[in-house]
Amino acid sequence: MEILVMVGQLILGLSILVGLHEWGHLITAKIFGMRVEKYFIGFPPKIWSIKRGETEYGVGAIPLGGFVKISGMVDESLDTKNLSAEPEPWEFRAKPAWQRLIVMLGGIIVNVITGIIIFVAITYYEGHDYIATKDVKYGIVAHKLGQEIGLRTGDKIVAINGKSFDDFSEVRKVFLESNSYYTVERGGERVDVYVPNDFIEKVSDKKNAKEFIDPIFPFTVRELVPGMPAEKGGLKPGDKIVKLNETPINFYHEIQDALDKSKGQTVTLSVVRGGQTLPLSVKVSPEGTIGFYPEQILNITHIDYSFGESVVVGTGKAFSVVTDNIRGFGKIFRGEVSPSKALSGPIGIAQMFGGVWDWSRFWFLTGLLSMVLAFMNILPIPALDGGHSVLLIYEMVTGHKPSDSFLEGAQKVGMVILLALMVFAFGNDIFKLFR
Repeated sequence: MEILVMVGQLILGLSILVGLHEWGHLITAKIFGMRVEKYFIGFPPKIWSIKRGETEYGVGAIPLGGFVKISGMVDESLDTKNLSAEPEPWEFRAKPAWQRLIVMLGGIIVNVITGIIIFVAITYYEGHDYIATKDVKYGIVAHKLGQEIGLRTGDKIVAINGKSFDDFSEVRKVFLESNSYYTVERGGERVDVYVPNDFIEKVSDKKNAKEFIDPIFPFTVRELVPGMPAEKGGLKPGDKIVKLNETPINFYHEIQDALDKSKGQTVTLSVVRGGQTLPLSVKVSPEGTIGFYPEQILNITHIDYSFGESVVVGTGKAFSVVTDNIRGFGKIFRGEVSPSKALSGPIGIAQMFGGVWDWSRFWFLTGLLSMVLAFMNILPIPALDGGHSVLLIYEMVTGHKPSDSFLEGAQKVGMVILLALMVFAFGNDIFKLFR
């Protein structure tokens, strides 16, 4: 069932974004009097279509893209049989270069606008919840990867790349930068801890999802996992665990460490409930768990934004997706990150949506993908909108239009590149599943 939910969210999100992207091409083409022969969401074979005026609107069986077919344009259909004749007034090739450029950029523009609208709406309706750096007053827990770069449990991160920061989640943004470092307070002194340029490969690996750092926090029991030892042993929501056997417990990472050392054993938990301290006998699983979720006792800062503020903040969040992608590609081109670890295809994207339908997460990821789709399409690769746009700008600057045979050849090269990238992305996703 979880797989169906993942796939369903992916298909819905992509269908919305692809439909809007292709609509951007369609509407700009029609504005300039070009004939649009087809508008399809999904690739062939055709599932359904309807003819309205000069345009056939339809749905394809492969929900990983879409297309519009504009008369007189060399596109992925490679339909060039009529290009030897004189251009008709309603053909793409008969229009001025600046109009053709707007048509090519139409999909990208619509995706950018869509991404901005989604991020503005999320910002306005949900505001922003975060843990302020000043409220991480007990310091951090350094897990395996944190220790690997030199962080220690109890460190307080006070600056990133020499600058103070307010939102604790920003500690992960340094992975996209080169030559980054944390400044931490440790034993009354300030120490710089440098982050390797290829560190993003390790922290983005799903096997290392919880192996970097967390804030140190006091906790109570928030929720029990049905049928697990905690429930069977009498632990209840709201309980505060203060001791495991003779080991005092003040913070969540301490109970994690103590349970990890007691795998498969029966332990005594001392819990505070209603002003009383009670002993509970609990059998620890072979994995070192007992089955409860913590309620962290850290201050959560919430910010509500007016509509005007949401426009500014939401737009900034939308474009930060583009700048993050640029930084990520920069790391790949500099050889700091392997493409196989940095890039994901449809399977990886579906996993991001998760196996539970969460509308908040769905719209956030759809907004993110809208900006990513715009960024990918602006790349100057033949067969993408960016490749077409480069040739049109060349024509506008030089006054010379590339020949139809050149455009057809460029389209073929671009399609080979895109097919190779698609095969790589799918293969990479499958490889990650079985690692």
